[in-house]
Amino acid sequence: MIECSCLDGLAREDLKGMEPYDAYYAPDIIRLDANENPHDFPAEVGSFISSQIGPQFFGRYPDPMARELISDIAGYFGADPENIMVGNGSDELILNIMLAFGHGKKVFIASPTFSMYALHARVAGAVPVNVPRGPNFEIDVQAVVNAAGREPGIIILCSPNNPTGNATDIKDIEAIAESVEALVVVDEAYVEFGGQSCVPIIDRHSNLLVMRTFSKAFGLAGMRVGYLLAHHEIVRELLRIKQPFNVNSFSQLAARSVLKYRELFEERIKSIIIDREQLAKRMEGLPGLRLYPSVTNFICFKTAAPALEVYRGLLDGGVMVRYLKTPEGEEMLRVSVGTARENNIFTEILQKLLGDKSKF
Repeated sequence: MIECSCLDGLAREDLKGMEPYDAYYAPDIIRLDANENPHDFPAEVGSFISSQIGPQFFGRYPDPMARELISDIAGYFGADPENIMVGNGSDELILNIMLAFGHGKKVFIASPTFSMYALHARVAGAVPVNVPRGPNFEIDVQAVVNAAGREPGIIILCSPNNPTGNATDIKDIEAIAESVEALVVVDEAYVEFGGQSCVPIIDRHSNLLVMRTFSKAFGLAGMRVGYLLAHHEIVRELLRIKQPFNVNSFSQLAARSVLKYRELFEERIKSIIIDREQLAKRMEGLPGLRLYPSVTNFICFKTAAPALEVYRGLLDGGVMVRYLKTPEGEEMLRVSVGTARENNIFTEILQKLLGDKSKF
């Protein structure tokens, strides 16, 4: 590669060392690495979406404020539309939160957790600060409160947590919100599978913001639709920096359609939970594994064998999981709950790998 000096003095020094996000793409293998809904999108919902597309649907800009979608979300939660904002996936919302409330401040992150919190904080000119979780990945409430002190900034908690799969008690989140001056962000991307939602307590805490997504339980990962609920003044600040037309017309329609047919997805969510428990039981019988309890659609586990080698062995066998390394240097693996066939193939390959000592 030819080195270019044309950016000398132009590129931000504080972002040097950051690698562009580039998820491994391999369409011909079993993907159990991204916590997606493994079931085919319901044909009934797809037909309804198609029936709503008129002759000028693609030629016109979308509603920049996604008013109809926000109205439907408000009805779903019994909330006021002014307390809701939608985004191009949760990633855009996370970045907007960092830009509006984190620039020049500290962002306290209960880790290990979703890596994009720290990355978006850096992009927004904030300073990410990791606050380690406990031995079973539980939130250390006092450590979070002590770290944040009374200074303004952001505290971000993922519950249920990615990648560890455990949820935080709502009383612990309230205790944090009541003890700090920071904006407390709770990412509930996986709450449909288990755990307690903080949406009912937003009215009691003006510094509390809850994020949700259509990507996981509702099978719209390809449409990129996230949303948040918070005090209307927080939403107003976020709207100042929101990109115009950030959620396209097709995605808005798809999300509204999913809410209309949500009973179909609730049945699939129950099925995924059953499959998760069955997958966990099969994995518990394998040698050299430590599983962490999960209330999500994935399972986090550690291996006695080197985690990266297990990851590569699974990949060679045609199954992709997620290899993770925490800020503290711990290595672990995360497997999404797939279809029954995918789960069987995964456990069969994993069993062979763990039983073959010559592989490591």
